[in-house]
Amino acid sequence: MIIPKYWAESRVQHPMGGKQITVRRFGWSMASLAEAQSNADARAHEALQRILSGESLLKREPKRPYNGADGVPIREEIIEQFGDTIITRNSYGARCLNSPNVFFADVDFNEGTSCNATLQMIGLLSAAALLVGWWTGSGIVAIVLLVLAIPAGNLIAWAINRSLINSKGGSEEISLDRIRKFISKNPSWNVRVYRTPVGMRILATQQTLDPNEPVVENCFKEIAADPRYVAMCKRQACFRARVSPKPWRIGIRERLKGGVWPIDEHKMFHRNSWIEQYESASASFASCRFIESIGSGTIHHQVREVMELHDRLCRSHSELPIA
Repeated sequence: MIIPKYWAESRVQHPMGGKQITVRRFGWSMASLAEAQSNADARAHEALQRILSGESLLKREPKRPYNGADGVPIREEIIEQFGDTIITRNSYGARCLNSPNVFFADVDFNEGTSCNATLQMIGLLSAAALLVGWWTGSGIVAIVLLVLAIPAGNLIAWAINRSLINSKGGSEEISLDRIRKFISKNPSWNVRVYRTPVGMRILATQQTLDPNEPVVENCFKEIAADPRYVAMCKRQACFRARVSPKPWRIGIRERLKGGVWPIDEHKMFHRNSWIEQYESASASFASCRFIESIGSGTIHHQVREVMELHDRLCRSHSELPIA
C-alpha cells in the first residue's frame, strides 16, 4: 500500500517520424517534492524508451483517483495517519480508511435483474408477439406487442428475481448465509458484519492478512464481494473502507471540484469551503451500523486498533441514519 504525500509530473520530448512526441508521467514520494520529481523524470524516460522500442503505451498518463488507477499509487489527500492505517479524502469528498493488512470487504445487495434474464424474457415476449400477430393476421397488433415486450419483459424479470430473493429470506439473509458458510469452512476466522446503505461490510478480526493471499481471494469469492473493490484491493495491496457518508446521501448536491489530489493552490479555498459544509452535515449520519460478530470470537491486537478506529469514525454503534 502506497499513499504518497508528494506528487510531481515530468515531460520528455523526442523527435519521431518527422514529428516530436511528448511523454508525460507522474512521480510520487513520501519524503519530498524533489524526490517525487526525480521519480517522475525516471518514469517518463522509461516510458519514452519503451515507446521508441515499439511498445504501445499512452503518451500522457491520466490523472485518476483510486478506483481508476492502474500501476499508480492511491492519489488522495492524507488527512490522518495511525501507524500503518491512513485516512484519506476520496475524489468525491468522503473520508476513507486504508489498511495494508486489516481485511475489509463490501458486499452490495444484488436486487437487480441480470441482463441475460431480462433479454431472455424480452425474447420470449417478442416471439409471442410475432406469433399473435401471425395468428390474428394483423401486423399492427404484432408491432404494438413488440413495443410493449421491452418494458413488460423488464418488469416480469424483475418480479421473478424479487420473488426468488424473498423466498430465501431477503438480500440481507442471503448475504449472511454466504458469510456463515464461509466461516463454517474456516472456523478460525471471526468477522464483524456491518449494514451499509446498499449492502454489508465485513471486517475480519482473527489475524492480519495480505490482500493478495489465496485465503483472502477465496473469502472475496465466497461472500460475493464487490468485484471492483476486489480488483482495487489486489492492485493497490490495500484494504479500504469508507468511514464518512457519501455527499449526495446527506443533501449535498454540489460536487467537490478538484477531487483528484493534488490540486492547484487557487482551488483550495473552494475545496476547503466545500469540506467544511460536508463535515458539518456528515456529523448527523453514520457510514454503517454494526449488526453482529460471526465466528471464533478472536480479535488480533493489531486488528483491534483498526477496528476501534473504524467504528469510531463510522459511528457504527450509534442510532444515526446510515448514508
